[in-house]
Order: sequence, then C-alpha cells, then structure tokens
Amino acid sequence: MAVAARLPQCDLFLSAAAEEVLPIYGYALEGLRQRHKLFRDKTASAVPVGALYTDVYHTVIVAPATSNTVAKCALGLSDTLPTNMFAQAGKLGIPGIVFACDTEPVVVTKAPHDWVTLRPRRIELDNVERLRGIDHAQVVCSPDELEQALTRRLAELHLAWNTSSS
Repeated sequence: MAVAARLPQCDLFLSAAAEEVLPIYGYALEGLRQRHKLFRDKTASAVPVGALYTDVYHTVIVAPATSNTVAKCALGLSDTLPTNMFAQAGKLGIPGIVFACDTEPVVVTKAPHDWVTLRPRRIELDNVERLRGIDHAQVVCSPDELEQALTRRLAELHLAWNTSSS
C-alpha cells in the first residue's frame, strides 16, 4: 500500500478477498479513499473494467497476487475484478505488472500477526512460469522488483513518483 500511495493518480480495484483482508492488515477502506479512488468487486459483469476502454489507464498492477489470482490469470480466467482488469488490459495491449507471492521454493511472508514460512507447491511455481508467458504481462517476485518495474514504467510514460506526504 505504501507503493500505491506513491504512484501518481493510482486507483484501486479491489477483489472481495482484498476487501476482507485489508482491514486485518490495518488498512481501512475509508482511509484508502482519502488517497485513491476505490472500485469494489460488487458487479457480476465487472462494470469498472469498462474504464480500460476509454484510455484512462496506461498500466494495470495486480499486487499482491495470491496463488489463486496467479492461477486464474495464467489460465485466462477472469472472474474477479482484478483478474478481469488483467485480462482486458492484455487484450487491449495495456501492460500488466503482477507481483506474484508464491515464486520461490521457500517464501517467508507477513501474516496478520507474525511471519510465516511457506513452501509453494509445484503447481503454484508452474503457474507463475505460465503467467510469464502471457502477452503484455510482467511478473515481479518482490516488493523491490515491483518498485523497479514501476520506476521503469513511470519513466516510459514521463511520469514521476508522488513525493507528497499528504
């Protein structure tokens, strides 16, 4: 969320799962609305995806992407707002950056109350590789890689990180 706060004009498209999990990690939707326009996964046809057709968005970022979201994106399934955004962006040639969580044989991740060691299964690792082969998609595996990819994308667009503290 700290990276999103630094992006210029960054809108958030939340899955139902994200909406559930964000408060557990200390992010209230009302607080996020102060800095971002929020789109929630409340329509069967993912109505907010239509904004991609109006040249409003130049990049779609899926972060963090759970193994479930990675699998859906890798297989071309689009049944949540984020996976729909990713699929439609790709069809329009809009670059997508996916911060995949399960990318190494051992992953240490922050759970709500502690750090947890996970050992992704072969299927999760295979789906990350499959996702790398999707047109207009870039997979990143860490917050640092995400920030580097975004820095490159902002430079391509002649944009800069938001340095405002408000």
